[in-house]
Amino acid sequence: MTMLNRSAPDAPPTLALTATEIGVLDRLVNDKPKARQKTLSHYLIKIARLGGYLARASDPPPGNTVMWRGLSRLTDIALGAMVGGEFVGN
Repeated sequence: MTMLNRSAPDAPPTLALTATEIGVLDRLVNDKPKARQKTLSHYLIKIARLGGYLARASDPPPGNTVMWRGLSRLTDIALGAMVGGEFVGN
């Protein structure tokens, strides 16, 4: 994902994420006030924030460990949402 972001940061997020993952990220991670565009880069920052990245103006780009933690949490939450939807019937 990060390599795809380097070559095409304005790409749509559906190139790397499923609709469920995008929905989970939209519900869990609040957007910054100035964030209007929903690009792959935007969602990668949301994944990094799940992994502990603070996304301050002076922070360097998120590293591998933070991205791994965020992806791990995202996968767990997305699986829980899919399984919960099957049991509840939504």
